[in-house]
Amino acid sequence: NQYEQYLRQEQQPVRKGIVDMRVHACLYFIRPNGHTLKPLDVRAMKAIGARVNLIPVIAKADTLSPAALRQFKKRVMDVIDAQSIRIYQPPVDSDDEYTMARNKDIISAVPFAIIGSVQEVKTQDGRMVKGRQYPWGVAEVENDQHCDFKKLRSLLIRTHMLDLISTTEEVHYDKYRTTQMKTRKFGEPKPRKADNKKFREEEEMLRKRFTEKVKLEENRFRQWEQKLIAERDRLNKDLEQEHNLVKQLESEIEAIASVNSPNGKFFRK
Repeated sequence: NQYEQYLRQEQQPVRKGIVDMRVHACLYFIRPNGHTLKPLDVRAMKAIGARVNLIPVIAKADTLSPAALRQFKKRVMDVIDAQSIRIYQPPVDSDDEYTMARNKDIISAVPFAIIGSVQEVKTQDGRMVKGRQYPWGVAEVENDQHCDFKKLRSLLIRTHMLDLISTTEEVHYDKYRTTQMKTRKFGEPKPRKADNKKFREEEEMLRKRFTEKVKLEENRFRQWEQKLIAERDRLNKDLEQEHNLVKQLESEIEAIASVNSPNGKFFRK
């Protein structure tokens, strides 16, 4: 949808005020199960990687030992290569040796193992760091020996932000634009996909079943309401009869009391 909005803005006569809301990176969090990617992960990553710069991230990396984490990373990358999942690959080549070494170091960390925490904890050597406190020590967020948070942060907002934007423009958006231009005329709105006949029939059947159930429930409610009204009328009638009977008994008591009283009045002791 963001690509479509950007494409429509590009086709306007005046393009100075184009608002770019395209997504330039997507962090895909992988559960640290210690095994490999699930089939659902493979399907989702294939679909997402074809549309945006996909960056795989292993969440809660402190739940795995260093050896298990290295093995898990290798298995994930093996599946990504075998399934031809497109992930963002930052450029390595550079005239500066330091920059080239830094880029290689970042690439070697994919998928990035992350430890998340906003709490300040005290290490054994007295430093206050963001991390998680455990009986055996502290897992530090900004420690390259503990996780890849600093490398991921550097990739996103320090070293490769412009490359992420240019990759979106030159690869993903260009692919979308080329596909749309092959099937649409200039300025023509994006056509809606034709309805699937099978789905339409199922939808109609479900709508009929829903309508029938609603009617059935309405009839049951009306019957229940009528029963309540009839019961209410019966109870009111019985109450009225009881009330009349009480009045009749009170009248009889007063008459008996009048007869027994010497002055024609009823006295209570």
